[in-house]
Amino acid sequence: MGSDVSVSATVAWFTKTKVSTEASEKRTLGKGVFRRCDACGETFKAEEFRLEVCPGCGRHYALRAEEWISYLLDEGSWSEEDAQLTALDPLGFVDAKPYAKRLAETRAKTGVNDAILTGGGTLDGRGVRLGVFVFRFMGGSMGSVVGERIARLFERGAELGQPVVLLSSSGGARMQEGALSLMQMAKTVAALGRLRRAGQPFISVLLDPTTGGVAASYALLGDVNVAEPGALIGFAGPRVIEQTIRQTLPEGFQRAEYLLDHGMVDLIAPRPELRATLAQLLGHFGG
Repeated sequence: MGSDVSVSATVAWFTKTKVSTEASEKRTLGKGVFRRCDACGETFKAEEFRLEVCPGCGRHYALRAEEWISYLLDEGSWSEEDAQLTALDPLGFVDAKPYAKRLAETRAKTGVNDAILTGGGTLDGRGVRLGVFVFRFMGGSMGSVVGERIARLFERGAELGQPVVLLSSSGGARMQEGALSLMQMAKTVAALGRLRRAGQPFISVLLDPTTGGVAASYALLGDVNVAEPGALIGFAGPRVIEQTIRQTLPEGFQRAEYLLDHGMVDLIAPRPELRATLAQLLGHFGG
């Protein structure tokens, strides 16, 4: 009788383990194959999210800066510049942790030195200077290094006679650098002026989000301002504005579509069409 109990227990354990293993294997096999869109709730094959755009509702998810460069520029044409620039800590700033430590940890985690990649390449055969914000680096905040790289981007465009395309995605100025970060607003706009005097166009691409000091400086000063669908674009956030003016904001306030209706951006380009749109714009400018 004891033997029967032992056999029954063994069979039950084996059956339970087998079922558990099979369920685990199914979950493992399914992981990465399918993906659910947070916006529409539909599930699609992961490969259908081309360029991180939902194939059902068109929701645009964040695309890494490196993927932007690969998508927009002709294969093998990218050459990064000023990658060696790194931020200092002139204020000895400390919040939850020292700024210097935060920088070191973020560099190690992201694999980049700061919140922007800049350089040159060709887009549909035309030479361009390209900048792309790295939002995963401290929310794409603009400190002294980001401002310097943007200024050099505009200045090289002027020197080389090439247009500038700059994709912005930022929470604004970097508070850990205080007034030094705010100075980058004036510096980038001044450098943009030099590009204009050289007769070269600036195409500003506004991603989600483009806010704070970035939106309040060069980002909305493009010869053409192009926005992605649904992108949040503005200085202060909607909640801060509502609390300040004590009024309810209009539906869709500060989203790309609202700004298009009110003349703040010139066009909205879905991500799969952006490369062709930029090529067409550069052609109109004679680039």
